[in-house]
Amino acid sequence: MNKDNKYDFITILGPTASGKTTLGVAVAKALDGEIISADSRQIYRGMDLGTGKDLEEYTIDGQEIPYHLIDIADPGYKYNVFEYQQDFIKAYQEIKAKNKNVVLCGGTGLYLESVLKGYKLLPVPENKTLRDQLSNKNLKELTDILKGYKELHNTTDIDTCKRAIRAIEIEEYYSTQPKEARSFPTLNSLIIGVDIAREARRAKISSRLKQRLDEGMVDEVKKLIDQGVKPEDLIYYGLEYKFLTLYVLGELNYNEMFNQLEIAIHQFAKRQMTWFRGMERKGFNIHWIDAELPTEEKVDQIFKLI
Repeated sequence: MNKDNKYDFITILGPTASGKTTLGVAVAKALDGEIISADSRQIYRGMDLGTGKDLEEYTIDGQEIPYHLIDIADPGYKYNVFEYQQDFIKAYQEIKAKNKNVVLCGGTGLYLESVLKGYKLLPVPENKTLRDQLSNKNLKELTDILKGYKELHNTTDIDTCKRAIRAIEIEEYYSTQPKEARSFPTLNSLIIGVDIAREARRAKISSRLKQRLDEGMVDEVKKLIDQGVKPEDLIYYGLEYKFLTLYVLGELNYNEMFNQLEIAIHQFAKRQMTWFRGMERKGFNIHWIDAELPTEEKVDQIFKLI
């Protein structure tokens, strides 16, 4: 990436509505690079408005910037962080083989950390016996069980009973299996964080939510259900898909859906920042850049760090 090859790639991270995609695309254009997404829901085809794909952002000054790990799985599929690591490496190697630079861009802390830290992961199979044992427990009981395995940083694990059971299944598997000495390359990334003030972030979240509802986010959910995606699978994905599905099913009225979803997205953005601050405590060096700066100035600041 530079003369002494100090960095293997650049990471652009930030909470939802911080403008990280716009910045990532600008950096990729300036570096003759390609984007690898780190968003746990944008991998799904047909889940566009609810995940904020904004694919038009990948065209800048008439030039299309190639992107990877978006629209790679069918909705309803339970994609996981182990698969993400494998797909990241494949995309990374493909980009490097073209002598292009890599820009990792997204807000899913677990995906980002798994790559930046080089987690040694295993694919975790379903444990039907364990699932049957947990099937009658409520969310609080499941949360307490999960806390017995680990400190809960990622509260999306306990968003629904289904998620909590899967999280317990994963932790139980790891507790009984020696981790394989999986080969995951040691990569060095310059990590850029987009720092957006809390009130600005809240205003953008609310504005984007209204815009996406106007653009047809409810119809998107109806279409997914019509295509055969189970409502409980959409609810599993959380946030927009959880609350919009409940609205489509008649379990929430429009105002209840909007207000609860708005609160949930604000809480999600706060959790994202908590995760990133936790990464810093673990030793990740995140260079924070003011979200309000013009894109050109942000890119200039990044180039000074490279």
